[in-house]
Amino acid sequence: MNDRLKQLYQSVILKHSKEPVHFEKKEQATHVLEAYNPLCGDKFQLFFEIEDGKISQLSFHGYGCAISKASASVLVKKLEGRPVEEGLALCREFLAMLQAEKENPEDVDEELAAFAAARSFPGRMKCATLSWEEMETFLGKPD
Repeated sequence: MNDRLKQLYQSVILKHSKEPVHFEKKEQATHVLEAYNPLCGDKFQLFFEIEDGKISQLSFHGYGCAISKASASVLVKKLEGRPVEEGLALCREFLAMLQAEKENPEDVDEELAAFAAARSFPGRMKCATLSWEEMETFLGKPD
């Protein structure tokens, strides 16, 4: 892993783990997804609405390692207010980037690209993808 990617990874993880975006329960949400990793115990809930074809009022709550918490925080930040189709495309792009072999993901938002460093730590890949996989599954379901 190159030094730039490693530094970016560490800064994004630390920032979003300490100060997560919309880290709150919204019991009144029309959609609540459970993202759970039984191997390590990470467990987050994603709360949101789908209004006029857009993802809105997106928040998350739960517990897990710094990587899974930061990744869920970035997901919330990036998907809030997007049309469902764009949200699905971004989830798929993020997950594909993590599976790619490229050392330096090009043309990818820096906060998203930072998680590519997880490829150097195979045991942490699920941490980085946990919430994204759950959201991708939900958004990809036919109505």
